[in-house]
Amino acid sequence: MSQPPFDAEAIRALAALLEETGLTEIEVSEKGGRIRVVRQVAGGVVAAASQGPSAAAAVPAAEGPKETEEAGVHPGTVTSPMVGIAYLGPEPGAAPFVTPGQTVAVGQTLLLVEAMKTFNQIKAPRAGKVVRVLVQSGTPVEYGEPLMILE
Repeated sequence: MSQPPFDAEAIRALAALLEETGLTEIEVSEKGGRIRVVRQVAGGVVAAASQGPSAAAAVPAAEGPKETEEAGVHPGTVTSPMVGIAYLGPEPGAAPFVTPGQTVAVGQTLLLVEAMKTFNQIKAPRAGKVVRVLVQSGTPVEYGEPLMILE
């Protein structure tokens, strides 16, 4: 039996790279093998899966904030429709679009997500009160990541 092209040390190095860069997924192909390491931001597990001659492994990750986990199940959670950078205001130093405790109307801009040099308005899907803002301005967000909670 030949030695697999990826070992546990390679998986640990990829998991460390994910943590260091803030990415949630990385995939490497080499010598007929492929390895993909995925980190769940809100879940708390780093999973490593591979195809080809290499073996799979799992590495535990640091627990995500509890409020992010709760936000994922809250019915008023506003999630990111894309991967990008979240901005709470229209420009640096400007007041945020909304603040906790503020009442918003359907279609009101809550924040911006920049993707490929385009600033996309994230609008309120329903009227309500902003209970919690779960992201900071200038931070990367993933598709489906909770951004705010409306009640």
